[in-house]
Amino acid sequence: MAYLETNLVSHAQKVCRLYKAAWRNLESYGGRPHIFRYKAALLRARFDANANEVDMVKAKKLLMDGKAELWKTQHWHPYKFPNSPGGIAYGREEFYPDWILDTWHPYEKAEYPDYFAKRDQRKKEHIERWEKKYGKIKLDEGDH
Repeated sequence: MAYLETNLVSHAQKVCRLYKAAWRNLESYGGRPHIFRYKAALLRARFDANANEVDMVKAKKLLMDGKAELWKTQHWHPYKFPNSPGGIAYGREEFYPDWILDTWHPYEKAEYPDYFAKRDQRKKEHIERWEKKYGKIKLDEGDH
């Protein structure tokens, strides 16, 4: 979470973010599913008990106390989703350039006839647009 907030966040959004962070903190502790669900139900009951608070000073105090409690009870090694920043698989998606498909054998291309027909059409259109914009490449006899 950034320290410099560039947009306004309502009190309700802050409470929802606190609830989600507390839920994820409970998930990090793991344990048996029925015990987790019991603790999650208690957490929800604590939030629902103060859901209709109209005094904003008291609501702000409850929010700050909740953040402080979350900070004190945070897990030492929180669970991170594998593809999320900080997760074990973050940024591991390989990039395959388009020219790789040109190296496929015709039998491999025959498995996807519609795709390769459209791809060949688009390649021709791309080459035509490029030649219209930049002109044809003239190779000398010494160039390969």
